[in-house]
Amino acid sequence: MPGFDAAARERLARALKAEAQRLGFDTCGIAKAERLNAEAERLEQWLLEGRHASMRWMENHFEKRVDPRRLVDGAQSVVSVLHTYYQPEQHPSDPMVGKISRYAWGDDYHEVLKDNLYALYHWLDEAVGGVSGRVFVDSAPVLDKAWAARSGLGWIGKSTMLLNRELGSFFFIGEMIVDVPLPADGPMADYCGSCTRCLDACPTGALDAPYQIDANRCISYLTIEHRGETLPDGMDSEIGNWIFGCDICQDVCPWTKFSRTTNEDRFAPRPGVVDTDLREWAELDLDGFRERFRRNPVKRTKFEGFQRNVRVALDNVERAVTRRHEGE
Repeated sequence: MPGFDAAARERLARALKAEAQRLGFDTCGIAKAERLNAEAERLEQWLLEGRHASMRWMENHFEKRVDPRRLVDGAQSVVSVLHTYYQPEQHPSDPMVGKISRYAWGDDYHEVLKDNLYALYHWLDEAVGGVSGRVFVDSAPVLDKAWAARSGLGWIGKSTMLLNRELGSFFFIGEMIVDVPLPADGPMADYCGSCTRCLDACPTGALDAPYQIDANRCISYLTIEHRGETLPDGMDSEIGNWIFGCDICQDVCPWTKFSRTTNEDRFAPRPGVVDTDLREWAELDLDGFRERFRRNPVKRTKFEGFQRNVRVALDNVERAVTRRHEGE
């Protein structure tokens, strides 16, 4: 770009990050658009071991997943943003309440983040007089955690979640891949240290080693992505009263104490999503499901999957009550 020297690129990067924060993002970082060689090796091994369970779509478009230049011709920069969704409200301790992961308490994050990302993209387009690129929020084969880590927005912890020293981990990640040569930020150090709280707390053993996860045993996978009338053998009793997703590894992480309450009203808990009794969820019909979870992430599990999860959770509670009475 004519006149786009190093000093101009630095000024543009600072202005871009300021605009991202003005739009509501908590932080913004930049990485050079290049092939993720180390990450590609780890992903390939993870797939070969079948640790992605039934998520066969993760095998598709491998090179696009690890090389942003395959997604955007002429890509030079990957701009990552974080947007916290944390709410100070806690999951009820009553086992009869069905637990839904925090990220699904409010409106669908895909829509919320894309609105703001498109606004950021248009700002950059005007600032440089024309941009070629795309925005992504879980909408294409993009390794969002890897790019956020490369752009200095955190490190991928032993829980395999992206962790940030000032935000914890309760945030969404979005990206812009653009043909603008922006100065890259350096990666952040790993601050997990000797801590293993996430591994110790995982009730299913899905985190079977630091920085590794087996989706076959992950409660989030089982309650969201797994299809069918039943869960895999032996997993029913492991999910407790989780009916969509799981927050355990995040809740126990020491960095969670730095979680910042979201500034986005659309992520506020919808009525009843946090404190509804499992028996009430069991009475929900298809129309009620569609109404309660319209433009909400829970719709991903579909009505049949949601009802299966509720049945399993109710069975778990009943078994726990029976065991308690037998022990008295």
